[in-house]
Amino acid sequence: MVSKPREAPTKRGSATRGSARGGAQNGSYTASDIQVLEGLEAVRRRPGMYIGTTDQRGLHHLVYEIVDNSVDEAMAGFCSRIDIVIEKDSWVTVRDNGRGIPVDKHKTTGKSALETIMTVLHAGGKFGGGAYKVSGGLHGVGASVVNALARKMWVEVRREGKIYRQEYERGHPKGGLKTTPEPKQKHTGTTTAWLADDEIFDSIEYDYDFLLQRFREMAYLTKGIWIQFVDKREGHEREMNFCFEGGVASFVRHVNKGRNTLSPRPIYVEKTVETTQVDCAIQYNDGFSQVEFSFVNTINTIDGGAHLTGFRSALTRVLNDYARKNKFLKDDDQNLSGDDVREGLVAVISVKLPEPQFEGQTKTRLGNAEVKTHVESAVAEGLTQYLEEHPQDGRRIIEKGIMAARAREAARKARDLVVRKGLLDGTMLPGKLADCSERDPELCELYLVVGFSAGGSAKTGRDRRFQAILPLKGKILNVEKARMEKMLAHEEIRALITALGSGFGDTLDLAKLRYHRVIIMADADVDGSHIRTLLLTFFFRYMRELIDSGYLYIAQPPLYRIAVGRQGTWIYSDQDRDNFLATRVKEGQKATIQRYKGLGEMNPEQLWETTMDPEQRKMLRVTIEDAMKAEEIFSTLMGDEVAPRKKWIQGHATQVKNLDI
Repeated sequence: MVSKPREAPTKRGSATRGSARGGAQNGSYTASDIQVLEGLEAVRRRPGMYIGTTDQRGLHHLVYEIVDNSVDEAMAGFCSRIDIVIEKDSWVTVRDNGRGIPVDKHKTTGKSALETIMTVLHAGGKFGGGAYKVSGGLHGVGASVVNALARKMWVEVRREGKIYRQEYERGHPKGGLKTTPEPKQKHTGTTTAWLADDEIFDSIEYDYDFLLQRFREMAYLTKGIWIQFVDKREGHEREMNFCFEGGVASFVRHVNKGRNTLSPRPIYVEKTVETTQVDCAIQYNDGFSQVEFSFVNTINTIDGGAHLTGFRSALTRVLNDYARKNKFLKDDDQNLSGDDVREGLVAVISVKLPEPQFEGQTKTRLGNAEVKTHVESAVAEGLTQYLEEHPQDGRRIIEKGIMAARAREAARKARDLVVRKGLLDGTMLPGKLADCSERDPELCELYLVVGFSAGGSAKTGRDRRFQAILPLKGKILNVEKARMEKMLAHEEIRALITALGSGFGDTLDLAKLRYHRVIIMADADVDGSHIRTLLLTFFFRYMRELIDSGYLYIAQPPLYRIAVGRQGTWIYSDQDRDNFLATRVKEGQKATIQRYKGLGEMNPEQLWETTMDPEQRKMLRVTIEDAMKAEEIFSTLMGDEVAPRKKWIQGHATQVKNLDI
């Protein structure tokens, strides 16, 4: 889980919308009002249409597109190594040992194939299944989009005993294709390097750890490929190499690391059904959460699609058939539900197919209907065979599913009870909630304030029009270790769910959410960090859509107040304190430093000024950039196993001053 700085607005913006009928102010609408954007200008004018955003996510998307092209070569069987380097000056270099981009003249454009690929949208070898049977990338858009959004770029191709090179600037070639004979050159491949355009992107700052997770995924999903990732930036120097012969089975073992598993090794299914290659690995642990990662041609389909539906259908059907055949379920017992058989499951479903149909340009959901049948058939056959050959594993899996079904029934009764009491729909708000007068959720914010002393100050200091306060007493239940019925019995969690009004889990409905800014406000000490983590765990497990929609924030109260003479300044970090003292305190002047460890130490006016005033406050918006990394962190820090948690904390202790997620 990653938290990024972003100030929440307090007033609804009044954006001016462009007219669908034309831009002329006098009402006329003629051919002169129609703009035709030539070449790659459309990409530069509307980058969000191609890479989603122009923040760090969009910046990373450029890297993915070029690396995806190299992975396509690997999937086609022509590439065994990919090297990615973040250079000192923020250039990015991607090198592979594939066949090399073609350089002969293209009959349609009259330019070299290389220049055509780099400067013409929808030009590439991924249409029609000629050069590539399966591929990721933007299907002929990726390389040219990166070129359009790069201030400078160059591509070097090694093939046919020669080195070919062409340079570009903001999408335009800087001269023709240069050729250097190299008779002794036996290697082939493509090297692409670019400097992202700071006129397009908010910041040219790459997140090494985040990119690392993506490259690790690629290595898991492409057996035998060697991926080296190097960061040469000053102060960031590091290197990581990946190569997994076990493929997605290694992926599942990595996710389950440190957990108690029900089988010694993952169940692995590999089969080609018609034109769909199915690669699937599953393994159960004794936890309560379910983790499923789905991929199409190595692209992470975070919203699932036909392949995930087919997998779930096969899993539920096969396990129920096995349970009845072996008398684990009697004739009058109900079938296990999909949720029952997925409790404690870690699964990776990877499919490769010639013509994937994605919903949306950034490919978050697979739409090919036939893939559901293909995956369902392959998984059903492989899982059935495994259960027959490993009856002890089968028994443990079915028994876990039956326990989950009983717990689900207990949770249903607990939910029905609180629903009848009106505790989950916002009709009976908790008595300790100090609500706001505004009724438009877009304008409302709810502060989750830890401690009644701090809650009292927040209630007094807030703006009652749009700020609501819900005091929480101490640490809430760790939902990572508890089933739903126990969670619903916890008073503080029930009060939180009731105040939000949106339900939770599979009944979550954000249309009913009463506040579009939910702000965790805890002390800046070890206990405060622990409470934040407990709350984040709850939201991650039961209200993840709230995070995905950008509604969850973490307040940033000050750590110090430094007074020099009569003037006082609020300081929010140790580094800011040191910088302030170094630059503001003159020789002979005395600085009075007051350390604030708890919110309750501030009076209402101070709390408003530093932490709640929209004009002055600092907040972190909580985002989940990488589901696999978030899953790993929450399971490690909040799970039952002590050794992995101790190892994680020891390994990261030197990197942070205030441990948080």
